[in-house]
Amino acid sequence: MSYLGEDIKKLGFGLMRLPQKDGKIDIEQTKEMVDKFIEAGFTYFDTAWAYAGSEVAIREALVERYPREKFQLATKNAAWINCKTREDAISQFETSLKQTGAGYFDFYLLHNLGEGRTKFFDDFDMWNWILQMKEQGKIKHAGFSFHSTPEELDEILTKHPEMEFVQLQINYADWENPAIKSKECYDVARKHGKPVIIMEPVKGGMLANPLEKVKEIFKQANPEASIASWAIKFAANLDGVITVLSGMSNTDQMNDNLSYMKEFTGLSENEEKTINQAQEVLKSIPLIPCTTCNYCAKVCPMNIGISGSFTAMNMLTLYNDMQAAKHQEGWLVGGHGLKSAAECIKCGKCESVCPQHIKIRENLEKIAKIFEK
Repeated sequence: MSYLGEDIKKLGFGLMRLPQKDGKIDIEQTKEMVDKFIEAGFTYFDTAWAYAGSEVAIREALVERYPREKFQLATKNAAWINCKTREDAISQFETSLKQTGAGYFDFYLLHNLGEGRTKFFDDFDMWNWILQMKEQGKIKHAGFSFHSTPEELDEILTKHPEMEFVQLQINYADWENPAIKSKECYDVARKHGKPVIIMEPVKGGMLANPLEKVKEIFKQANPEASIASWAIKFAANLDGVITVLSGMSNTDQMNDNLSYMKEFTGLSENEEKTINQAQEVLKSIPLIPCTTCNYCAKVCPMNIGISGSFTAMNMLTLYNDMQAAKHQEGWLVGGHGLKSAAECIKCGKCESVCPQHIKIRENLEKIAKIFEK
């Protein structure tokens, strides 16, 4: 099924994690991956102004080597990065046109809306600007990517019904995660009649190497299938999906993705049961039951990033990936101007307002010991 008048197969090439050689993007390997992708009948490429070197790389590997009508190119505007004026934000678009050499963008996204970032797009009136670019033929389809709550997504889509699609973080592990609420965000988009582009279906690679219990379930069901394939097929199986982005970093990953997505028509009943089993295993793992309501943050005298610390700790518990967990903590805590768990003075005000009755002080102390190493 096609959406927005475009016939797009269910796998998109995410250009955020392109192969590296000597500290730079490996253009020759990228060309090889692009060739394989197009030869298999896939056409959707996703980059962003904020992905260092990506737009230039895809100009060399794709735009200069294939007829423009043979592919769809998406890029993004991050008005919240170093933009003080509307002109600063608009200049990102002009830079993207120059760096890609694409002439126009099939899909253009206002990038990473949610929390305080949405305000920049409002203040600079990027909503009307993006429609003007559509009228001028420089953009075919206008939408946005989103990393926040279903309530905020509902508010944005209610205010801006002119947006044609939404890009959301969706994977089987986060589907009912109370901190990320993938399913609820997906349901909001569908309630508004918006098709969805899926990002992070393999959760930045973590679902290619999940806990052993989860691996065993998938290997028992199909010993020949890669672990990552289950994650991408779960996402592609959802209704209303334009495409599923996979941030492929080498030719082997490309070959694997093409092997099972080239003829993908949907999950079988047994495959759905297998993924459900994996989800049940993940649900059974004891996590800090934080729902990121952030009532605790409103009373914390030290401005501790409590919910962000808990999200990072839960990630470490689920995937045993310290680097990813520290990156998550860095973004959700320090990246939001909050203090680390080690700054907690144990006053207990947070615990008096927590609806989940979490032992917040005790957990923050554990987190401080783990993450401060």
